[in-house]
Amino acid sequence: MQRVLFVCLGNICRSPTAEGIFREKLAQSHLAEQVECDSCGTAAYHIGKAPDARSQQAAKQQGYDLSSLRARQVQGSDFEQFDIICAMDRANYDDLMAQASPDHHHKIHLFLSFAPDLEETEVPDPYYGGEQGFKQVIKLCEAAADGLLKRLA
Repeated sequence: MQRVLFVCLGNICRSPTAEGIFREKLAQSHLAEQVECDSCGTAAYHIGKAPDARSQQAAKQQGYDLSSLRARQVQGSDFEQFDIICAMDRANYDDLMAQASPDHHHKIHLFLSFAPDLEETEVPDPYYGGEQGFKQVIKLCEAAADGLLKRLA
């Protein structure tokens, strides 16, 4: 069993969107029984809360259901339990690298590194922006999820 973790700052916008998209794509693939995923945040701002309503709405419009997801903070055990840890941006990547022991650094990646054809290298935080930012997060996460699935296959 391969385990994938998606990580952003508060675990209410980008990482739950990535998790929801990846779960749906995984369910439609031959890897559904071989890969598990989860998401979390590097900060403790929203522990136990559902994804941001704007994230949920944008995801639902594209056929993804985030309603059952709840925010949590990354824990030391995550570095042991997960095989691939996908940071949404450089700041969270750096935080994860600082928290992880050196023998787990190889597990930590920028999520968009799985979508090398994109110009973007980071998933921008849509929290303080408008509706278009949430739609952009979905587009980027879909591309990276496809690339990650190819890598896992």
